[in-house]
Amino acid sequence: MAAKKASESFSKTLIEEVHKWGCMKQTGVSLRYMMEFGSKPTQRNLLISGQFLHKELPIRIARRAIELESLPYGLSEKPAVLKVRDWYLDSFRDLRSFPEIKETNDEREFTQMIKAIKVRHNNVVPMMALGVQQLKKGMDPKIVYEDLDEIHQFLDRFYMSRIGIRMLIGQHVELHNPNPPLHCVGYIHTKMSPVEVAQNASEDARCICLREYGSAPEVNIYGDPKFTFPYVPTHLHLMVFELVKNSLRAVQECYMDSDRVAPPIRIIVADGIEDVTIKVSDEGGGIPRSGLPKIFTYLYSTARNPLDEHSDLGTADTVTMAGYGYGLPISRLYARYFGGDLQIISMEGYGTDAYLHLSRLGDSQEPLP
Repeated sequence: MAAKKASESFSKTLIEEVHKWGCMKQTGVSLRYMMEFGSKPTQRNLLISGQFLHKELPIRIARRAIELESLPYGLSEKPAVLKVRDWYLDSFRDLRSFPEIKETNDEREFTQMIKAIKVRHNNVVPMMALGVQQLKKGMDPKIVYEDLDEIHQFLDRFYMSRIGIRMLIGQHVELHNPNPPLHCVGYIHTKMSPVEVAQNASEDARCICLREYGSAPEVNIYGDPKFTFPYVPTHLHLMVFELVKNSLRAVQECYMDSDRVAPPIRIIVADGIEDVTIKVSDEGGGIPRSGLPKIFTYLYSTARNPLDEHSDLGTADTVTMAGYGYGLPISRLYARYFGGDLQIISMEGYGTDAYLHLSRLGDSQEPLP
């Protein structure tokens, strides 16, 4: 069945409302504000948070829905992208049809609804990757993918916005947890040990490497495990996991036919005044200089693509060693979301160093696309 235009599946009034809300101003929040506000999740604070999200989420979701309608190169028409657009329109309709939040019971019901919205959008990344793949299939193979700037800029904005929406919803939902883990304010761990998170992420990445190749290089971590700072552990885990996974794959493939023992990946955690920096170093042969600009693009991966038209996206969380080429660009967005950054420096013929900078001040505003 051909995917329908939004105007056929959704009422004219709803589409008009999406355009009206999409013009409204977004309000950014900082890690510090989330931490201070959430440190006392009283009913009054939860009510204020619910009221804020009731107004803020439709604005953010409307902006993305509008953008999904007008993408270049016919990307908007691809079945997978149309599916994502419908999820955004459904979520906008759910939010706008929810009455004003006046008391605790309203806020509790609203929390259940936004929890369901978060689940609805779980597979947005693989689904958009599938849409881009559908676009690439029909494109002239002579087109240089990294030249498709508009698509890269759109995907950067789109995924950055998604990180923000999921952070706001997840933070609010988690503040309802009657038994929060020690030192946790919603998603934020006020005393997170970056060394500990790096250890867990490295173990997870090595498990996948072992599963795929039958062996995995060692990972050595240098840094003070007692050093802590406020951050979102799930975000850091995702970024370090991605970097270590890439390094393991590079080393594994570099030494696959060698008699020599594969050298370990080294992780160094440095505690600076402004930044906490995590450096992931490997001796996996490096990336040619001509390939470096491609590593942060969404249309490039050196690995075979694990997605296909018939893949079951219900199981989209199964992780492969390398995939649809989104790991690095999305990790960089996670770093930038709270004022950090990710840089890759390579020595072709030797190896690669990835520098993950995390702002430890926590007061940079969300970058709002």
